[in-house]
Amino acid sequence: MDKFRVLRAQLEDLDPQLQWYLPEPASRGALEMVHDPHYIDALFAGTLDRVAQRRSGFPWSESLVRRVRLETGGTCLTARLALERGLALNAAGGTHHAHADFSSGYCLLNDIAVAVRVLLSEGLVERVLIVDLDVHQGDGTARLLANEPRAFTFSMHAERNFPARKAVSDLDMPLESGLGDEDYLETLAGVLPRLLDEQQPSLVIYDAGVDVHSADRLGHLCLSDSGLYRRDRFVIEAACRRGIPIAGVIGGGYDRDIDALCRRHGQLFVAAVGVVQ
Repeated sequence: MDKFRVLRAQLEDLDPQLQWYLPEPASRGALEMVHDPHYIDALFAGTLDRVAQRRSGFPWSESLVRRVRLETGGTCLTARLALERGLALNAAGGTHHAHADFSSGYCLLNDIAVAVRVLLSEGLVERVLIVDLDVHQGDGTARLLANEPRAFTFSMHAERNFPARKAVSDLDMPLESGLGDEDYLETLAGVLPRLLDEQQPSLVIYDAGVDVHSADRLGHLCLSDSGLYRRDRFVIEAACRRGIPIAGVIGGGYDRDIDALCRRHGQLFVAAVGVVQ
């Protein structure tokens, strides 16, 4: 949990001119667009049982509920800002394992799916492309948006990794364990430009999980710091070059060295600043 504070501090050192926006917690109405009302009741009231809390990865607390609602509100705000300005990033988000009626893998609310539903309901977008490059498949997002033809889910992830039982995204690209920078980037370059041209989305939501890094405790891939930067810059440039707004979230990353972990997450912001400049 400390990574959010450390990342903020690192980013302020990176570029003091970065504009920061503070979100409102996601409303219950927004959450109910994807989550079961009974699950929301239990989450808000703290009546999730021990099994449910263990599955989430967190013990329940009021502050935890506030954080995940702010995180989800942050992704909604990030998407709106991206539509206005072309590019915006959330210094949190990417909780793609949360399902309609249960939490999983450190994900209690699915911020990506909520943002998609909110934007579609308000008529702000006609079509959204989710580019999920976290090392784990975005199973919750895939299931929550499976029946939404205006959302396309693309997940490129390590095949032999959590979750054991994969969902079906609109496009899944499972990768062999141990893949390094060049093979990874070549694979991504072979699919993303085509997807952008075919789908012609009103918005890209990009999950830039850094658990693809070679030092990550829960990842099975072997990207370097440079590989993360090149990946993030490639995705951002591919969207911006086509005039497609892009909203980024930081996704997963698991390392006991919090400073090193946050520097990896920071590559997304470094890449974005580079593209803008």
